[in-house]
Amino acid sequence: MSQKKIPQRKCITCQDRNSKKTLIRIVKNKDGEIFVDNTGKANGRGAYICATKECLEKAIKTRALNRAFKLEISEKVYKDLSEEIEKYEK
Repeated sequence: MSQKKIPQRKCITCQDRNSKKTLIRIVKNKDGEIFVDNTGKANGRGAYICATKECLEKAIKTRALNRAFKLEISEKVYKDLSEEIEKYEK
């Protein structure tokens, strides 16, 4: 019996590859809205970030999300990301 393949994704800040479930997905849908995708299945362009404060701080500093989605990211998205990371750390 073969083992099921675990989907791997790359963090946009540290470039580490991890399983999809350990990363947080940020999505830009066709209407241009950017939000944290808790389901991992929302339609649109996705970017992944590690669930650590270090990666979030680096993403803010290097503007990694701005480059990934090719537009300016609002402060609300970063606030939502911060709250999501706090859930992971508990």
